[in-house]
Amino acid sequence: MFPLERQKKIIELLTMKKVLKITELTAALNISIDTLRRDINLLAKQGKIEKIYGGVKLVESKFGESTIDERMISHLEEKDSIAKKCSEYINDGDCIYIDSGSTTYQIAKYIRNKRNLTVVTNSIPVITELMDSDVELIIIGGKIRKNEQSVVTFDYLFNFSELNIVKAFICTSGITLEKGISDYNLEEALTRKKMIELSKEVYIAADSTKFEKDVTIGIAPLEKIDYIITDKNLNKNLVNRFNKTSTNLIISE
Repeated sequence: MFPLERQKKIIELLTMKKVLKITELTAALNISIDTLRRDINLLAKQGKIEKIYGGVKLVESKFGESTIDERMISHLEEKDSIAKKCSEYINDGDCIYIDSGSTTYQIAKYIRNKRNLTVVTNSIPVITELMDSDVELIIIGGKIRKNEQSVVTFDYLFNFSELNIVKAFICTSGITLEKGISDYNLEEALTRKKMIELSKEVYIAADSTKFEKDVTIGIAPLEKIDYIITDKNLNKNLVNRFNKTSTNLIISE
């Protein structure tokens, strides 16, 4: 196993258990203590984990927002099923927007073989995933948000109003019936607001843990959202309540 693979696995294990002993990690990874210490020292220097007596723990994210690295490996099965369902609504010849985020990133691998597809995005991982495909790529101009691996827009750089964006696939950190969708970062929220305004149809791609959360910055009320695609773990009572709104709730299998 390469160092980057081991380090990713350490974060994955800590995401599930939060705190692990050194002996547990050496057994799980089948590596020596010296090798593990090198990985731990690097991850601790990056601020991703914290060394404690006899083990390590995951560093809690500031202001409640987890890092993109953490989210890329958490609830992966649910996010993959959501992405696959999203791809069913993307047709050959569409011009779509794919938002930055761990769930929308998963969509990219399901649309590589679509014909005459144009993808507008602010996600560097999405660009990387589709770079060697036949998909036409347009990345928005703006400031690089390094910890999110995204580009956040400024008015003087953003001029896509002439693009005919048929469908926007948007991530969110919170969804409530009363307040709609919300996010932790103002710049990400402003980009999402703009894309919702420009798009003919708006799809929210969010796993079930995002529901009943109203976080820092409001993005849009439910009446501006056409579809929410989530996983089968959503509480049945919530499903019934959302089914009474004008927003179509779609459960992926």
